Amino acid sequence: MIAEVSITHELLRRASPAPDYLREKLALQDLAQQMADHPEQLLPHLVAQAMDICDAAAAGISVLEGDVFRWLGLTGTLAAFEGTTTPRDFSPCGVCIDNRDAVLMARPERVYGWIADANLTIPEVLLVPLLARGEAPIGTLWVVAREGQQFHTGHERVMTELAAFTSVALRMMQSEGRLKRALEEQETLTKEMGHRIKNLFAIADSMIRMAARGTQTKQEMADALVGRIHALADAHGLVRESFGLASVSKRVELDELIRTILRPYRMPSLAGGEIRLGEHATNSIALVLHELATNAAKYGALSVDEGAVDIAWEVEDANLELVWRETGGPAGEAPSSKGFGSTLVERTILGYGGKLEHDWSADGLTVRITIPMNRLTG
Repeated sequence: MIAEVSITHELLRRASPAPDYLREKLALQDLAQQMADHPEQLLPHLVAQAMDICDAAAAGISVLEGDVFRWLGLTGTLAAFEGTTTPRDFSPCGVCIDNRDAVLMARPERVYGWIADANLTIPEVLLVPLLARGEAPIGTLWVVAREGQQFHTGHERVMTELAAFTSVALRMMQSEGRLKRALEEQETLTKEMGHRIKNLFAIADSMIRMAARGTQTKQEMADALVGRIHALADAHGLVRESFGLASVSKRVELDELIRTILRPYRMPSLAGGEIRLGEHATNSIALVLHELATNAAKYGALSVDEGAVDIAWEVEDANLELVWRETGGPAGEAPSSKGFGSTLVERTILGYGGKLEHDWSADGLTVRITIPMNRLTG
């Protein structure tokens, strides 16, 4: 099927005018200056240069993201398709990176149905891979011809030079993005550490007060405190993160995790089936439960002797539905502002594609958490 539209061999048969090296040199200098001054605008600027030099109707960059290509920096007649994704294994871009060489196609909509479905008519499309020495292609740079126009080897040569520049620029931008995310994660961890230390003192104060009320002698109080402090250390061991180093080496059952987190306070009533969490999910769910338990110990049901926590969960429609219900404590009251801990819980749940709901009532706080199971077990 692809043979019906592939005409790469035609490039060598077509007459090519004398190269305009000065124009090409100035274009590359302009791109280098653009990268230094306004890197966020580099891709559309680079694509515009490709379209201008090739006198094309449209141009763009397709960056490989897993099983799809994402169109970026589009200009010309296809600018409205910015951000669109196309299949990796059924597209001209896929053929180009498989060949690791320039590809020319005529009327590709005859073979690729998704092009025809978008009501696109493409007389010719010239694609070149984005290559870096010793690494797999990360996408393609392409131009679409005007009706009646034909691409030649001169266009291929210019596009190959621009693609080399594009590849370097994209990898630099991706590296910068990874560095920025790493710094943001480190900042979050630093805030989280400070938040946990602050909470730890509040929890220790609460445990001392509870132990003082419930024991008759100093020895009884010491024994109660030692047991709770050891359990608290176990809970913190489950939720610690050491700047990218995995802290959990095995899968953990959800009920085991809940017992570990709640042991320093008061054992909850549990109801739910067997659910085994993946390594990363264990840390995240432990963090959420730890925050809920901390707040309950400071303000809710676990701050008084008669208070209790019930935790129930089930799997419904491929989602984990977990309900945290506090009873016997102070009446639930929504906070006037959202603190770091609440924000951390919300971001954690949303980061797993889940949903978080709070219900403050006279009976106490009820929290409902919904998370897709496939995000928890992987």
